[in-house]
Amino acid sequence: MDFNSIAIIFIGSFLGLIFRIFIQNYLKINIGFDIQNTSIVNFIASFCLGILVALNFNNNDILLLFYTGFLGCFSTFSSFIFQLFVLLRKRKFIRLFFHYIEVIVFSFLFFYLGYFLIIFF
Repeated sequence: MDFNSIAIIFIGSFLGLIFRIFIQNYLKINIGFDIQNTSIVNFIASFCLGILVALNFNNNDILLLFYTGFLGCFSTFSSFIFQLFVLLRKRKFIRLFFHYIEVIVFSFLFFYLGYFLIIFF
């Protein structure tokens, strides 16, 4: 990997990290039930990934910037796993199950939505 590729990944990672921290710390959404800000970040990342997959970029620099850099740092798989672990330690098995299903199903639906918004329009 050359220096240009590393720089592109770094820029995308930096931007993804800034947006994730902003959403996790400052965005408060109340839609009637409790959704963790980490889940919201994952939903947004899934939506963006669906859009990027539909656009089907062939440029390696764009792929490195957005897929590897931005979405790699923006999405929070490790935080999702940590949330599941905390629920497991607290022995909240039903909540653990529903949180897992919520994130997986909604992430897929947001990916699907982003993908088909580009494909059909």
